[in-house]
Amino acid sequence: MRTKDTHERVADSELRQSLAETLGIDDARVAGFGEDTPLFGALPELDSLAVATLLTDLEDRLDIIIDDDDLDAEAFETFGTLRAFLQTKLAAKRH
Repeated sequence: MRTKDTHERVADSELRQSLAETLGIDDARVAGFGEDTPLFGALPELDSLAVATLLTDLEDRLDIIIDDDDLDAEAFETFGTLRAFLQTKLAAKRH
C-alpha cells in the first residue's frame, strides 16, 4: 500500500507542476484542482497541441514512456483520471 501512496503523491505533485508550467496556469488555480476537475475540453489552455507538450513534460518528469496506445480521451477527462493514469505508469515502471 505504501508504494501506491507514493505513486499517488508523486503523480499528483508532478502533474500539478506540469499543468502549471507547460500550460501557464496559475499555481493557486492548479492547487485547487480536485479529483473531478474537468481538464480537456474544459481548460482553454489544454488544446490538442498542449496535450502533446504536457505528455512530453510528464514523461521527462516521471521518467516514463507514454505510448499512443496507452492513451484514450478518458485519461484527460478529469484531474483524477489523468493522475490515475500516471500512477499506473509509475507502478508499471517499477516492475
